[in-house]
Amino acid sequence: MASILTAGEAAARIAYLASDLVISVQPSLATDSEFSTFLRSYAERKAPSIVSKTAPEVEAVRHNADPLLSVFQPIRNGKIVSVTTDSSILLQSVPHLYKLAQYPLVIHVSLQPSAYPDYSEITAIRQCGFIFLQSDTLQEVQDMAMSAHALALKSGKGVIHFFNSGSVSQDDPIAHESRDLVRQILDLDSARRFQGTKSNETNIYADDGRIASLPVIGSAPHINNPSPSVSRSGQVLEKISTPISAIANARSNSSTASESSHRDSSEASGPASSVATSVESVSTRPVTFEDIDNMLAGIWGTMKDATKRSYEPFHYSGPASATSAIFLFGADSALFGQAFDSATSSDVFQNAGMITPRLYRPWIGPKLLSSVPTTVKKIAVVERKRRKTTKWGPLLLDLLMSTKGANLQAGRETSQIVGYQLGYIEPATIRQALRGIFQNLFSDKPLQNLEVGLPEGPRLQEQAKNLGRPDLENAYMKILWQIFGDRLHVANELGRDNAGVSAQLAANPEYGFGKLIARFEHRQRFVEDVKDAVKARNFTTDAPQRWLKSWALEAENAEKANSIAPDVIARLATDGSPAASKLLASKKLFFQEANWLIGSDAWAYDLGNSGVHHVIASGQNVNMLIIDSQPYSERTAADATRRKKDIGLYAMNFGNAYVASVAVYGSYTQVLQAMIEAEQFQGPSVVMAYLPYNKESDTPLTVLQETKKSIDLGYWPLYRWNPRAEEKGEQNFQLDSERIRNELQEFLRRDNYMTQLMNRHPQFAANLSESYGSEVRATQKRKAKDAYSKLLEGLYGAPMTVLFASDNGNAESLAKRLGNRGKARGLKSMVMSMDDYPMEDMPTEENLVLITSTAGQGEFPQNGRAFWEAVKTSTDLDLTNVNFTVFAIGDSHYWPRKEDKIYYNKPGKDLFARIVALGGKVLTEIGLGDDQDPDQYQTGYSEWEPKLWQALGVDKVEGIPDEPPPLTNEDIKIQSNYLRGTITEGLQDTSTGAISASDAQLTKFHGTYMEDDRDLRDERKAQGLEPAYAFMIRCRLPAGVATPDQWLKMDAIAQNLGNETMKLTTRQTFQFHGVIKGKLKPAMQAINKALMTTIAACGDVNRNVMCSVIPSQSQFHADVFACAKKINDYLLPSTNAYHEIWLQDDNDKKTQVAGDAVQDQEPLYGPTYLPRKFKITIAVPPHNDTDVYAHDIGLIAIRNSDGHLEGFNVLAGGGMGVTHNMKKTYPRTGSMMGYVSKDIIHEACKNIMFVQRDNGDRKDRKHARLKYTIDDMGVDVFRSKVEEYWGQKFDSARPFKFDSNIDTFGWQKDEAGLNHFTFFIENGRIEDTTAFPMKTGLRELANTLLQHQRGGEFRLTPNQHLVLSNIPDDLVPEIRTLLEKHKLDNTDFSGLRLSSSACVAFPTCGLAMAESERYLPALISKLEDTVEQAGLRHDSIVMRMTGCPNGCARPWLGEVAFVGKAYGAYNMYLGGGYHGQRLNKLYRSSIKEEEIVEIMKGFIKRYSLERRDGERFGDWCIRTGLINETFEGKDFHANTAEEEEEDE
Repeated sequence: MASILTAGEAAARIAYLASDLVISVQPSLATDSEFSTFLRSYAERKAPSIVSKTAPEVEAVRHNADPLLSVFQPIRNGKIVSVTTDSSILLQSVPHLYKLAQYPLVIHVSLQPSAYPDYSEITAIRQCGFIFLQSDTLQEVQDMAMSAHALALKSGKGVIHFFNSGSVSQDDPIAHESRDLVRQILDLDSARRFQGTKSNETNIYADDGRIASLPVIGSAPHINNPSPSVSRSGQVLEKISTPISAIANARSNSSTASESSHRDSSEASGPASSVATSVESVSTRPVTFEDIDNMLAGIWGTMKDATKRSYEPFHYSGPASATSAIFLFGADSALFGQAFDSATSSDVFQNAGMITPRLYRPWIGPKLLSSVPTTVKKIAVVERKRRKTTKWGPLLLDLLMSTKGANLQAGRETSQIVGYQLGYIEPATIRQALRGIFQNLFSDKPLQNLEVGLPEGPRLQEQAKNLGRPDLENAYMKILWQIFGDRLHVANELGRDNAGVSAQLAANPEYGFGKLIARFEHRQRFVEDVKDAVKARNFTTDAPQRWLKSWALEAENAEKANSIAPDVIARLATDGSPAASKLLASKKLFFQEANWLIGSDAWAYDLGNSGVHHVIASGQNVNMLIIDSQPYSERTAADATRRKKDIGLYAMNFGNAYVASVAVYGSYTQVLQAMIEAEQFQGPSVVMAYLPYNKESDTPLTVLQETKKSIDLGYWPLYRWNPRAEEKGEQNFQLDSERIRNELQEFLRRDNYMTQLMNRHPQFAANLSESYGSEVRATQKRKAKDAYSKLLEGLYGAPMTVLFASDNGNAESLAKRLGNRGKARGLKSMVMSMDDYPMEDMPTEENLVLITSTAGQGEFPQNGRAFWEAVKTSTDLDLTNVNFTVFAIGDSHYWPRKEDKIYYNKPGKDLFARIVALGGKVLTEIGLGDDQDPDQYQTGYSEWEPKLWQALGVDKVEGIPDEPPPLTNEDIKIQSNYLRGTITEGLQDTSTGAISASDAQLTKFHGTYMEDDRDLRDERKAQGLEPAYAFMIRCRLPAGVATPDQWLKMDAIAQNLGNETMKLTTRQTFQFHGVIKGKLKPAMQAINKALMTTIAACGDVNRNVMCSVIPSQSQFHADVFACAKKINDYLLPSTNAYHEIWLQDDNDKKTQVAGDAVQDQEPLYGPTYLPRKFKITIAVPPHNDTDVYAHDIGLIAIRNSDGHLEGFNVLAGGGMGVTHNMKKTYPRTGSMMGYVSKDIIHEACKNIMFVQRDNGDRKDRKHARLKYTIDDMGVDVFRSKVEEYWGQKFDSARPFKFDSNIDTFGWQKDEAGLNHFTFFIENGRIEDTTAFPMKTGLRELANTLLQHQRGGEFRLTPNQHLVLSNIPDDLVPEIRTLLEKHKLDNTDFSGLRLSSSACVAFPTCGLAMAESERYLPALISKLEDTVEQAGLRHDSIVMRMTGCPNGCARPWLGEVAFVGKAYGAYNMYLGGGYHGQRLNKLYRSSIKEEEIVEIMKGFIKRYSLERRDGERFGDWCIRTGLINETFEGKDFHANTAEEEEEDE
């Protein structure tokens, strides 16, 4: 039988059963409370409730985020709410408790710390109007929890149920609650009535007059004892005493329930009801303590009948004739009870009784007196109250008032009551403590307030769960340390010893501010001491005096004082005088500190109480860093009471404060700038720092994505406000959010135009101002459809509405083609995306056609998700008059496992079934397009479309015009006038951040791709905004060699024109992301000024020529580099379009955009260029770091006898691009053509390219690469064709050997004595982070090289790393120091990490299906412990990851590779050659992280045990049979470890 082990579980179960909403207060969102684990498990499995009509909600709230604010809105909207928390929130929630006491709210409170709880947190709030119930045992926790919820519903008042979970932890397990009993005890009628009401109260702090009340029907009922007066908060002001009645009870379960009937009282809180019948009037009256007593008696009576467990407000145990008793509050009554039960005749307390309260408030004196035998004349009141704020304990005063009044009324002698303060008592010393208590009680003059036990309690580790900075938030602390170093002083830093002040109090801004004021005063006294010392001249020498005098003059100038301080300290240290020693004792005060207070967004809920107000209003030079963690996704929470105050705006209104809004995952540079400016500002500074997370354990990737959304959409604008900037001629307000700034400028431009127009034409002013800015998304949908409908009114034929959902454009183009064909057949066709369609029109459609592709794991494309949600969840959508059909596009083999077949065309199938269920009439059965068919989805479509025309009666139409063929890439190229197109016009169009689709194809030839930020795509669409378009720029950098000056210029471009990062690519060049259209031309011009270019870095041309970096062979590298540059320049396109579009000034209009007056020539490429991209690389044995087999042309450098370059073995036909599950596509390694001398290698390359130009497939781009041309022709035929074009023959290949394709890290020396250092740049991303300011360090390094003018260059490696080359010996020490300073010298990583690489993927690559660069480091981290344990830390295993199968990181050559299939899902490949010579093969399809980690850990362990000497991981995979060897590209899909299922 299931059982309950803890008090937290017992209370959580009842709270969940009896609530619509449970507020789970937790130390942090990643740290569970004793309740939250259970609550979360119930919510996740949607366990049913008794009270809630649906599964209850569980809302986690941080303890320091004003958690009771979350109660107001739901409880006022008729939700039954409960709270689970520890006692730490009670005192700070006092302003809320007085109001919430008048609602049926239950708060389950676990007193803390559990080993020695502080009951003063209960007694301090006893007058707040809540009912208080206490539990002493595990069973009582369950029963009192039920009682609390039942009482709240009956009375309409709030109930606090408190207990010490530590004291009940030793109790035996109890059974789960009986649902029938819970249902019987809870007043479900009252619950339903409350759920059906909505309160009009809106105030949070001000009293709005609400009082929990009961209905009175007819005349007021007779009450024997008059009701006490009741305050507006419902607090009982006057207690009624009744004569004592003796009840003798046995100790165990001896309390009898009240004999009163189990009367149920309905609840009607709020103003008096106006509802009345024709017979009786209805009024209300406040709930009294008698009502509560009667209700509770009824509840406990029902419980007793069902369980035989009886309860009363006060529990007495002991002899019926006892003359003395102990009243316990805050102690483990079970342990004291055991001491009483085992008392002997020698124990002074043998015949004493024990009293404990269950109902603490309202305090019902008569119930107490009726529970205690009349023979009791002495009572020891023992209460635990760690915060002693009054002489007499609150419980002692309660007892005195109760007994004094009753005894006076009865004319009897007043009982003697003695109070005790209870400290911590070890269980073994309880008997001793009781002896002391009763000996004092029986003495002639007992001492009051005698302390029993240890007042400070046990020395336990502080439960700092309440206050702990999440690891994520350390990002900002690291920046503070980087900027200010030893000068940094955080006054409220966590973990400091604050002289007994609690950690929670010490963390707030008021306390920190007070400490800073004291610190300021201390330093001021020190400055005066220095001045006195200067005047006294008590130093051994004159040197200290001179330096001290200089320092004293600049003591308040941080920069100057800090620069002088080291010299002052040095002079004092050598002086040796007593005066010098005295000053040195406080030497830290010579430095002007950077004083900061660190806080969270919890400070923003109540600015008046948080202390933020006091700091800003003081005008003191204090800096506040306030970290806001609310994610963008929670910004529109329905609960208005939970919305934080805008501290930035609040501070700006003061006019005396520096204010900045920053985000470390948005702009690292802006964070640095803001923090430096805040410190320099003389006055209060507030830096609002954004770090959004749902849980403190969220990954940096999650934080990054949330940050980007918030910044992009304006929820968290980046800005800096300096109220004194105008004194320097600068603007006070600086908006640093790039996209918002551009949109604001455009808005202001339009606003200015509209204003001028209204001024010029006043008669139009009203219309203009009325419509200006009033468009919303719903209106846009309506206007678009209405306009389209009007356009079609004049046409004949039946209407046909075609809606599409499309990610990659296939479904959209199909829908538009269908619409055009419908028009040709006489139908009134309308085509739009599903999400743009107004749902309210759907029932009125006559003929509806829906076309959808399949995204992810059977998901709708992005522009159809809102439509599907509306259709799926609608309960009133009547489609009985709608004729419809669906065509779905998918891939039957995309998810090869049988259990995953449900994903095939799932969106279309689900949509079809749902519309049928809503009454839709089927025009024709669903059509299924399958990418595995011979013509892909067109095969299924060609069968489905004729059936549609037949169903619509337009299948016999004659004279239908021929459709124009679709525009292909070849058409775009030939019509572009040598790559011009309309790029210039597109760049000048400010109405969009995009360019046309055709121009987007052409700009690739210019070295730039149009992208959009996919982290923001969904949210921007939901906001009715176009995607966040930006451009990637790729440089053309032969062999990856750059000078220090070029490096600095590239750094500046990334910083000022891009997204502040650079990518070192697998094509050995620089790549920039996030360049918006307006900055595209300036970026191109800046690259040109750096003597670099981007022409032909992408597109259907020969791209950047790569070359091995070989740092240990500088002379040979120079020879090979010369050949690489020669080939690169020789095969460049000749068009002038690049210069005209990007490099000409606006005044120079000699363009070829129109008129074609002068015709360009492309002697190498012709007007259509190549069928597909073309790549060339050079490798220098034994290093295959360029993956020479993976390129269209791979050149293997051959040395002559004297060690110089002689020529090259030529490979042709390598290529990496693949399409998932399309077996006609495959990767291929290059085939050997033969040997060519270095002098004519460029001619050989040209003629290989010519054969591809003339014979490559220009009809099917998936079959257009050179690898397919060679396989179609055959290697020998292809070689002969090249030789025919060339007029020369290839010689026989020369011998060579590769032994590695990874980089060698650290310092190396070449044959000329020059030094080279290879940096580890993970996945090629150059950026500054809080943990590693790499970009800043490399910038400083480049500046150092530039200043010395002693040579030195940067070489980008094909593995995305970086080599600092040609450093003379005398510069090495300085370089080493600089590398160490910026952590750039760290290459101590696992071999697995050092051998890894990943493509960009999300968020910028439009082709990405899964994460890559942002995820691979995290995956490796999850494997490195196993690598260490297996003894493989220094062993290289080549691991590669890409977000799609296009192969940018050359995954098909990795020993292990992961290729994105859908978000979070990857295909796993094994068996690639370590030297880059062999392709890998599919091992598992569509696996996620959990399975990846499990598989890899097993393989790593096995490999460490089973490998042979020198055996590489890929070879081991093949030898042990894990995977079959791939012998050539056409063999790639054969004999995979996981065969694809062919059946449906």
